[in-house]
Amino acid sequence: MTDTTQFATFMLVLLVFWPSYNLVLALFAWWRPKPGGPEVPSRHPLQYWIIIPALNEERVVANTVRSALALDGARTPVQVVVVDDGSDDRTPNVLAEIDDHRLHVLRRNLPDARKGKGEALNHAFRYVRGIAEENGTVHRTIIGVIDGDGRGEPGMLSEITQYFAQRGVGAVQCRVRIHNRDNLLAFLQDLEFSCVVDASQSLRDVVGTVGLGGNGQFVRLSTLMELGDAPWSACLVEDLELGLRVHLTGQRIRYATHATITQQGLIDVNRLLRQRTRWGQGNLQCLGYVPKLLKAKHVGSVALLEFLQYLLTPWLVAPMTLLITALVGIGFYVQFSGHEIDGFSASGSNALLALGIWAVALLLPGLIWSAVHRLRHADEPLWRCLAVGLAYPGFLILGSISTLRALFRHFAGRNSWAKTERLAEKEIPAGKPVPKIA
Repeated sequence: MTDTTQFATFMLVLLVFWPSYNLVLALFAWWRPKPGGPEVPSRHPLQYWIIIPALNEERVVANTVRSALALDGARTPVQVVVVDDGSDDRTPNVLAEIDDHRLHVLRRNLPDARKGKGEALNHAFRYVRGIAEENGTVHRTIIGVIDGDGRGEPGMLSEITQYFAQRGVGAVQCRVRIHNRDNLLAFLQDLEFSCVVDASQSLRDVVGTVGLGGNGQFVRLSTLMELGDAPWSACLVEDLELGLRVHLTGQRIRYATHATITQQGLIDVNRLLRQRTRWGQGNLQCLGYVPKLLKAKHVGSVALLEFLQYLLTPWLVAPMTLLITALVGIGFYVQFSGHEIDGFSASGSNALLALGIWAVALLLPGLIWSAVHRLRHADEPLWRCLAVGLAYPGFLILGSISTLRALFRHFAGRNSWAKTERLAEKEIPAGKPVPKIA
């Protein structure tokens, strides 16, 4: 076999691997095992404290607070803490108009404010810790984090409570969906979170490597206290780092497959690139935990491989993107230039076969996930699901561009970020039930 033939064979393997991987992941998500494990009944209900970090959230914070307060129940009592992190818009006024004794507003002013989401969460953590220590309820206090644009599904805390009844569970991560998915770009993000990420987290739940997300994370207060006075860091993805720190304590993080948090999707490509670049850069910052994971005796070999997979992915995606782009360029060059390179050129029926292989490899993953979305959620028409499936390859290209930008910013030492502006929403009237998420 010639070198060029070997090269072409390698390219074909790459093309076949990608749709195959997505198909296996989708099938696993469809037939995933039901959550299980021994439950320990509690005489006293868990006390939920939901923290909402708010910096210039006047457009969305009222709906977020009301939906969080609506999670309150007889067995899931809720208190809500909003950290106004130095807002200079109408956020303080909007919060002042919400008259509810379960709402606690913590106002941070400059120069202490605006030092990142992690520091705002730490401020609220210390506030809740003080109250729990005074009341003697540390052991049954749960801290949840919902972003300024987040909406919790009614009844979701019942499922989360079931997970916390299991021994050794230190945190629970909820499923995330996008509630403004009438926009194609936002719908692509819903496909990503509610199908692809949902399947990945379900797989991690089996091997014990579930990661925490910035929205919809719930952690025992006692677990956070083990991590010191500031459990959240200044990392650009403070949620990922917190999840790794929880795993290193030997406690487990579970993934709630039905409890759902919705958030706004970004409808502007530039803002999406900026968000994903920050995520990629934050992932790179967490590489320092690799040696600690390697030394952790309680982390099994399968779990270790899964941890390394999602920590090292940003380092691998960029060169792989360049490699596949080069291969595609070579393939098209030899196909249409008339030059013969063994393994890359085709003619007649072979050319049609080659184009068919390319089309299937590029489009099949998106169509697989669009079918999963339609069958599982049934809240979007079939034609929209097919459209978003066909657009999925372009969405992945945006992710690769973000990864390359993250690598550049990481090595350039550029860590500053501007907050993403929210979209205006129709306000949920006070006293009205929060709509159930489809």
